[in-house]
Amino acid sequence: MHASPIRLANSGFWRRSIDEFRRQATIAVRMEGLHRPNKPFPMMTFDHADSIERCKVMSDNDMGGFSKASLAWNDAHIGSGGQDSILKGNDGDQPAHALFKGSISNELPPNKPSIQRSGYAAFRTRDRGVSLFGKLLWDIDPYSFLSLRINSDGRKYFINIQTESIVPTDLHQHLLPSFTPGQWETVTIPFSAFVRTNYGLVVEPQKEMLRQKVRSVGVGLIDRVPGPFELRVAGLWATNSAGERRGESGFEVDEDEEEGGRGLMDEVEPRRKKGEPERILI
Repeated sequence: MHASPIRLANSGFWRRSIDEFRRQATIAVRMEGLHRPNKPFPMMTFDHADSIERCKVMSDNDMGGFSKASLAWNDAHIGSGGQDSILKGNDGDQPAHALFKGSISNELPPNKPSIQRSGYAAFRTRDRGVSLFGKLLWDIDPYSFLSLRINSDGRKYFINIQTESIVPTDLHQHLLPSFTPGQWETVTIPFSAFVRTNYGLVVEPQKEMLRQKVRSVGVGLIDRVPGPFELRVAGLWATNSAGERRGESGFEVDEDEEEGGRGLMDEVEPRRKKGEPERILI
């Protein structure tokens, strides 16, 4: 049975199709595919109250655990910089943002003996739907870095990127660095530093991320430390600007550093013993 035009219109199908046509037409007119983009490409910006509806919140509570998580929108308190300060990084402004907060519990559900591990919370963008051009995916292949405007409590969050890969459960992950907890900051991570994982295990071989077909992006707290958490996210975008790259961020390795060093990953879990499978917390 085919959906009627009215039903498609009500579901936003034609709106998404028109938006996608405009996007592709703009790329063609500006011949953006022929040169390296200079402007950032917004992927997730919490600039209005409805923006959090594009995200899905998850925690171990979904399977009977006791962690709690929520995502709420907070309005801006902007100085002279305006809402554009999200990307410009004016530290004196508080942009409109999503507040990801809750509490982590490692308590296991007593009536589900099959569950042996709990203590996580996360959110990610929802699937963007389909249009006349097919499934809507992000093409961030022309960009080399991922930037986020955040205000973190200093806990160890991970950035999760899911692509339209052959293995749908694969995630590309990287520790979300925070250099000034409690203050707004912009952090930048190269896409080449993300690690391919599947159900918590690092997958070999480490194939390059399929950046032409990005399905969703999100943030997860997986340190399994009981207690409250709070992370504010104003926006997330692909860019070719490296920003201020600091050695302790986990993606710069000194040449004289021991081979196999993993930067901040070593702080999350100890180096594995010989013969043990490599695992990251998820």
